[in-house]
Amino acid sequence: MSDAEPAWGVFARVFPSGPPERVARDVAAAGYSIAQLNLSAIGLPTLPRAESWDCIDLPGVRAAFAEADVTVWGLSGSYNMIHPDPAVRRAGTTAVVAMIARAPRLGVTAVTLCTGSRNAERMWTPHPDNVTPTAWRDLRAELDLLLAAAEEADVLLGIEPESGNVVRDADAATRLIAELGPDADRIAIIVDAANLLQEHPDAATHAAVLTHAFDSLGPKIGALHAKDLVPWAQAIAGEGVVDYALVGRLWNALPQHPPVIVQDARPEDAGAVRAVVADAIRAGIGGATART
Repeated sequence: MSDAEPAWGVFARVFPSGPPERVARDVAAAGYSIAQLNLSAIGLPTLPRAESWDCIDLPGVRAAFAEADVTVWGLSGSYNMIHPDPAVRRAGTTAVVAMIARAPRLGVTAVTLCTGSRNAERMWTPHPDNVTPTAWRDLRAELDLLLAAAEEADVLLGIEPESGNVVRDADAATRLIAELGPDADRIAIIVDAANLLQEHPDAATHAAVLTHAFDSLGPKIGALHAKDLVPWAQAIAGEGVVDYALVGRLWNALPQHPPVIVQDARPEDAGAVRAVVADAIRAGIGGATART
C-alpha cells in the first residue's frame, strides 16, 4: 500500500474544441496534469481517414500539451468493435490500426477503445445479443488485429467495462484478460466506478461491486475514469452517489498508481469537480488501513 495520491486528469473534450495550445491551457488551468484526448477536441475527426494523417502534426500537438505541463495519457480510438455489419466493424479496426501506428508520435500510454454493442446506431447502448458467443467471437477477431498493431507501436489498448458493451463488467474484463494470455500485456483496463454501479440501484451493494472489480483486475488497471451517477453539479453540492473515498482506499491498495481522469464535467465546473473527487480520494487514501 502507498500514501501517494493519483495524478489528476480530464477528458480534453470537456473543454470547447479548438487549437491544441488553447485546449491544453484550459486543461492546466482547471488543475489537471493529464489529458485523455479525443482528436475531436482539437477540431479533427475522432478517427481520421488514412489520407488525412500526413496533414496532422501529432508531435506539434504533443508539444502544445507539454508546454502547458500536461501529459496526454490516452488517445480515443472508439468505434463499435462488434457492430452487426462486419464491413463496418472492420473499417473501424482498419482506422484504429492506422491510429495506433501513429500514437507514439503523440507520446500516449494507451489508445482507448469501445468494445461495442450489437446496437447499430449507438455503440454504448445495450443489446440482447451482446452476451452471445458470436458477439464475443467478433470482439476477439477485431482485438487480435489491434493487439498486433499495439505490439508493433509499443502502446497499450485501453478497455473500459461498460454495461452497454460486450465487455460489460469486471467479470467480462477478467475473462478477456485470462483468454488473451501473454497478449494481455498490451491491455490496460480502465475502471469507471459509475459504469460498474449503473445496474446496481441498491447503494448497499456498491462497496461489494467496486471491491470485487479492484480485486479481480488489480494489476491490469491502467486508469480510473471519474464520473457520478448524478450530474456533477449535484456531486459538487454534496449529493454524489459514487463513494470516491472508497475508490481512494481501493486505489491505494493497488500495486501500481493509475491516474484518475474526470469526464462529463461542464467546462466551468472542471476545477470544482477535480477538487471534489480529489478531496474524497485523498480522504480514502488517508484512512486506508483495511479494505472495505
